[in-house]
Amino acid sequence: MKSNAANLTPFPGQLAVILLASALGLPAMAQQDQASGTPQSTPPSAQTTTSPSTTPAREGFWGRVNPWARKKWVKKQTDPINDRLTELDGVNAKNAKDIQDVDSRAQAGIHQAQSAADAANQTATAANTQAQQAGATAQGASSHVDQINGTVNGLDQYKKVTEAEVKFRGGQPILSADAKKQLDDLATSVDGQHGYILEVEAHSPLAGSAGIQSSERLSEAVKRYLVTEHNIPVYRMHAVALGNAVNADATSQDDNGKPQRVRTSTVQIRLMENSLAAQGAAPPQGAASLTGAER
Repeated sequence: MKSNAANLTPFPGQLAVILLASALGLPAMAQQDQASGTPQSTPPSAQTTTSPSTTPAREGFWGRVNPWARKKWVKKQTDPINDRLTELDGVNAKNAKDIQDVDSRAQAGIHQAQSAADAANQTATAANTQAQQAGATAQGASSHVDQINGTVNGLDQYKKVTEAEVKFRGGQPILSADAKKQLDDLATSVDGQHGYILEVEAHSPLAGSAGIQSSERLSEAVKRYLVTEHNIPVYRMHAVALGNAVNADATSQDDNGKPQRVRTSTVQIRLMENSLAAQGAAPPQGAASLTGAER
């Protein structure tokens, strides 16, 4: 037994090693306790001598509160911010809706203004068309009035187309074959024509009333033949009995430059045409002068 007790008794050198190891291990264990967050017991002497106001707070990795309490604190701190953000979102949504409403009203106003402008343009175009039509109508009416004025002014304007001279032997109102042929040719030239008249001018070598009566019988013989044989309307023939009176327009003159005296019984027939009244109709035929003598 003694021998075993002697073996358990440490040597001085071994004791020194144990003490050194203990001295080195205590600080390491203290650091490990601090890292793991395990609070270490404080010696009574230290608890009695240290003031509570000066005791340092022991905080772990998350501080003085646990992780779940930290999330609540963060939520509590962020709730006002979230509320403000929600309010800002509502304001932005309202502003967007107001902008959309303003844009819709603006688009509707623009569309209405465009429609009104299109309608006004159509009205202006229609008015311009009507004005052009009215101008064309007025111009046509003016042209028509000018045409009517020209027609009215030209109703009494006649020009000579042709003429014939029928001679009578001995002053007797008897038509010869040559005289009838001249009258037939003249009547053929005016067949179906409009706007013409026949000037019948009768002359006789007799003086005074005897010459007038003689020349009148000659003109009546010519008119009677044209009416009965060719249906020439009476209103188209204008006759005058001049006797031995000399026509101032006569081309035959004596040596003194005066119109020659009437020496034979003759009837001069002149075809006169009104160009306006004869529009659309062919001009009378036989433009050449018809002359002949009774044998």
